[in-house]
Amino acid sequence: MLIQEQSVEIRVLARQGRSIKAIARELGLSRNTVRKYLRNGESPRYTPRHPQPTKLDPYKAYLQERIEAARPHWIPATVLLREIQALGYPGGISQLKSYLAPFKRRTEEPLIRFETPPGKQVQVDFTTIRRGRSPLKAFVATLGYSRATFVRFSEREDSAAWLAGLEAAFDYFGGVPQEALFDNAGAIISERDAFGDGQHRWHPALADLADIYGFRPRVCRPYRAKTKGKVERFNGYLKGSFVTPLAATLKSAGLMLDVTTANAHIGRWIEEVAHQRIHGTTQVKPAVRLAKERLELLPLPVRQQSATSAPSLRPGRALPHESLQHPLSVYDQLLEGQV
Repeated sequence: MLIQEQSVEIRVLARQGRSIKAIARELGLSRNTVRKYLRNGESPRYTPRHPQPTKLDPYKAYLQERIEAARPHWIPATVLLREIQALGYPGGISQLKSYLAPFKRRTEEPLIRFETPPGKQVQVDFTTIRRGRSPLKAFVATLGYSRATFVRFSEREDSAAWLAGLEAAFDYFGGVPQEALFDNAGAIISERDAFGDGQHRWHPALADLADIYGFRPRVCRPYRAKTKGKVERFNGYLKGSFVTPLAATLKSAGLMLDVTTANAHIGRWIEEVAHQRIHGTTQVKPAVRLAKERLELLPLPVRQQSATSAPSLRPGRALPHESLQHPLSVYDQLLEGQV
């Protein structure tokens, strides 16, 4: 019996136009198995598996501290073994090496710019704008080819916020890319390498969303943020070009930038500023490339019409006046000619 992730991938690849033979070859399955799951249209379900305690568990916090303290260099497993044995670790080196493997990286590895064709990938991330009692976070989704970006502000970074952001992003882009690249957020991935190297257990709600929209979830390797560099670079641009100027303008009037206010103004900034700039890598405006990329996106599912979206982020739409902290005229006076 296949795991849920495999059955979802079968249907996603079929929706992308792959033949049964091609799907079977890519996933390492028999044609009959692929044909069976396409015919039945059901996903296997399983209950969450509780992780089994290991001898290494009490020492993982110490190991993480040593890994971080040594970067960009690496402490050999034999050295770390001696250190934790001195602390009372009773196990062997095999268990230790298995734990360390995902965190190890080659410092001499060259940086290779990775470009994707139109409609291939969207890189997704959450970036923190402000912590504390009034947190402000931003869901950011950047298409790999055009560098067109969707932004949605929120107070939370839980699974519901990730999924709502994805649905709103697909609605804004007007279609669905073949794959979505995430980091290692617990709200997205339930268990890394659960079924072998690179075969992860996704959060059940994400697996369901991928099945409905027809995209394949992908996750970066640990400590490989550069894999998701397109969206990471936009995060800095978002804070410097949009968040900081807007927050400063509001602060001068005794107001604080909150989720509602940020969402009320981000759509216009994306359309008139972010998508109209000459991108440093592509040397083309994201708006120009987006027009081409939209032709290659997969169509939105029918049920998308009832999905939760962020109307304030669609071009030409605005939030109801009563949803703002203050009368709309206050913001218009403050922001006229500044954002």
